[in-house]
Amino acid sequence: MHEVLTIGEAAARSGVATSALRFYEDQGLIHSERNDAGHRRYPRAVIRRVAFIVFAQKIGLSLDEIRAELAKLPSNRVPERSDWAQLSAAWAKRIRARIAELERLQLGLTECIGCGCLSLDRCQFANPGDRAARRGSGPRYWMNR
Repeated sequence: MHEVLTIGEAAARSGVATSALRFYEDQGLIHSERNDAGHRRYPRAVIRRVAFIVFAQKIGLSLDEIRAELAKLPSNRVPERSDWAQLSAAWAKRIRARIAELERLQLGLTECIGCGCLSLDRCQFANPGDRAARRGSGPRYWMNR
């Protein structure tokens, strides 16, 4: 029989709260079995799934995207390193895009917010003639770049 963990053990080992495990389970991202007393028991492999979920959230994947990625894992065996590597390979592009976005935001902090005017409708440097208004409301220079 495979080793199982209580919810407290799984939380301690994975570094997330028990409430997070319950949430991930409610979202269909992880699964547990119930013992005779109705308590959750997680297979040890859940630790890797939780690590994957946490990492995926940190790079900006939505729960739906995470669910779709996890569905690609084999159901007939415990996922191996190569399975996890295959899932995360496509993330490099997303991480680079996120880094570029953060660098643009950093430049904005020093160039625009740093100038002190905070007035895009009057700023001749960043928004001459209020051309940003033609793009729509909100921070258009930062959206959909």
